Amino acid sequence: MLVTADVLVTGEEVLRPGWMEITGGTVTALGRGEPPRLTTDGDLAFGAATVVPGFVDMHVHGGGGGAFPVATDEETATAVAMHAAHGTTTIMASLVSAHPGELLREVDVLSRHVRDGLVGGIHLEGPWLAPSKKGAHDPTALRQPGHPDAGELRRVLDTARGTVRMVTLAPELDGALDSVRQVVDAGAIAAVGHTDASYEQTLSAIDAGARVGTHLFNAMRPVHHREPGPVTALVEDPRVTVEMIGDGVHLHPSLYRGVCDLAGPDRVTLVTDAMAAAGMPDGSYRLGTLGVDVSGGVAHVAGTDTIAGSTATMDQLFRFAVRHSCAGPDAALLQAVRQTSVNPARTVGFPTVGLHVGGRADMVVLDAGLQVTTVLRGGEVISPRS
Repeated sequence: MLVTADVLVTGEEVLRPGWMEITGGTVTALGRGEPPRLTTDGDLAFGAATVVPGFVDMHVHGGGGGAFPVATDEETATAVAMHAAHGTTTIMASLVSAHPGELLREVDVLSRHVRDGLVGGIHLEGPWLAPSKKGAHDPTALRQPGHPDAGELRRVLDTARGTVRMVTLAPELDGALDSVRQVVDAGAIAAVGHTDASYEQTLSAIDAGARVGTHLFNAMRPVHHREPGPVTALVEDPRVTVEMIGDGVHLHPSLYRGVCDLAGPDRVTLVTDAMAAAGMPDGSYRLGTLGVDVSGGVAHVAGTDTIAGSTATMDQLFRFAVRHSCAGPDAALLQAVRQTSVNPARTVGFPTVGLHVGGRADMVVLDAGLQVTTVLRGGEVISPRS
């Protein structure tokens, strides 16, 4: 199948116009200018559109009314379908802090959906988080990795059978550094988040193998001129990829631009941190065991001013990145593609995802306003949008 468009962004370059050959769901050739043959029936000529790689969301709790922490087939499928309609072709099922038995049940159910390809992996956001930076996590479910049950992390990883791809924890907790090493030894990514760690404690976690900063700035000790804290440690270390929630609510655009300048083009990933209310009207929802109220598209833990994840979708984050870039049009598109697809795919280990020869043909078609019109996964249309 031949795909053509006025603009095709591969993640490495902007092709104006661009074309791509797809065989068996895999990109077999692509290039700039006129395609090597005329289009025929079964080909896709998108004309005045921008085609970008399918979005990869490495931190998302749900959407469309469905929540991954509920861990049922219906809720999982609902959340995946809603985000797919907005261009997310690879999704990580993020869990929130839960009590031991419930956490094992959730991981057991979701691991099946990783194996059947519905989700790309499991992200454990907790329960090994700092109570002072709990955000929208049930405080009764938080615990330290070294106490009272130092073997819990091993049981969770064993239950997951290789499907947990990332674990977020606070490095200042008792037993946290040993847990970072355990996560890495299991083939998963250790991430620093929901933390009141010092600069030095964060560096120790990085040296132990932590490679991701979970939603930078949010639920972290703030930067201070005499105690720079985790943010500075994570941004300045070239081994670390930092998540940012570019929804216009969680952080100011100037901070986004500043971190992009400091960290460079390959170390920032945009994540939604979306919960069940994403793609839904304002109202009352749940995130794990906690009630959440959504007003004006902003989610808060019920009865508080604590932000409870987001209601964003990845196409919204893509537009945020382009809008708030200081670069020219092509450079802004490239940066947005890297932050919404290339960088997260590399970080969590999805090497076959993306618009490159040998990659799975996942792509999003955008109109002049960068709104999603069509989504393809493995070369198959999964979500045309009006």
